[in-house]
Amino acid sequence: MIFIENELLRVTINLKGAELISLFHKKNLLEYMWNGDPAFWGKYSPVLFPIIGELKGNGYLFENSFYKMGRHGFAREMIFFEEQRDAERVVFLLNSSADTLKIFPFNFEFRIIYSIKNSKLNVSYTIHNNGKAAMYFSVGGHPAFALPLLPGSAYDDYYLEFENEETINKWLVSKQGLIEKESVSFLVAEKKIPLTKELFYKDAIVLKNLKSESVSLKSSVSQHGFKFDFTGFPYLGIWAAKNADFVCIEPWCGIADSADSDQQLVKKEGINSLESSAVFSRTWSVELW
Repeated sequence: MIFIENELLRVTINLKGAELISLFHKKNLLEYMWNGDPAFWGKYSPVLFPIIGELKGNGYLFENSFYKMGRHGFAREMIFFEEQRDAERVVFLLNSSADTLKIFPFNFEFRIIYSIKNSKLNVSYTIHNNGKAAMYFSVGGHPAFALPLLPGSAYDDYYLEFENEETINKWLVSKQGLIEKESVSFLVAEKKIPLTKELFYKDAIVLKNLKSESVSLKSSVSQHGFKFDFTGFPYLGIWAAKNADFVCIEPWCGIADSADSDQQLVKKEGINSLESSAVFSRTWSVELW
């Protein structure tokens, strides 16, 4: 395990998947991350790369070849190299390899950078295209936050609140994990999403192109919560495993395949194209209180 800390925060990251597994506020004496109970969901904050969600037929087509790839890509299951570290910042690196090229035919360097300042954690994804042609990929986060945060409080004492009023639909998810053609009304000139476990019984809430760039977790019975900033991520997923004590806030640059996808990677909704030698970077952050 790798640790960074300051006077307020202690952050723990696993080299496998460069996965954030603990975000502890020293003065509040509160753990903000889910505990990874495998009876519900045995992960904490997997990194999604080079795809997000499900691919139709568990694969994609690129330059007349078919490549198989599982849900959320391969980075979350791979061992990252610790490239650099000081007290409040650590950089993890994953390079393309003979194994990755079999399922993702692009040469890349993928860095995940964790840094803290005061009570705020920044998580940056930086992708460098080492190939001679354009690279096509998605990237995103999947952090699961403990809910309820405070002992003695209940799951439905909490709510999410966007920075702006939103009038937006949510996109339906099929049993195969694909995005349906249909969407349904979700918020109408509203900021708040009351949290209940039943909210996630039909899979994730998938939102596109919100006006807001941040959302806060708040409580009707406690002053503790956080602000989650997802500037630069055009998609947001909100999810929890059935009856589990957490909520995932998932910033995505990319999205699962649509139910009517033709499986062509270059035409996939939300796919990012990165020219040779170019660099792509996005950062999400969470500020605790």
